[in-house]
Amino acid sequence: MVFLALTPVGLVEALRVRGDSADAVWCGSDAISEANYAALEDVNVSRLIYPLQGESGDVLAGAIDTIEEHHPGETVWVERCA
Repeated sequence: MVFLALTPVGLVEALRVRGDSADAVWCGSDAISEANYAALEDVNVSRLIYPLQGESGDVLAGAIDTIEEHHPGETVWVERCA
């Protein structure tokens, strides 16, 4: 399973609820700073180079396409922001 976090809170929640560290977590550049990402010891977290929070459906679809390239056939859970 793969989680896509759109916000900093969503990233923390995805890391908390995933089954184990084998479950990948992806996020936008606005969910975690470059410095904090570099300091992560969790090797199964990937940070996109562009922001996701508040972006159009096309941007989110592109992020999901990228995830599917790296994790073919996996279920992708996407954080929903109100």
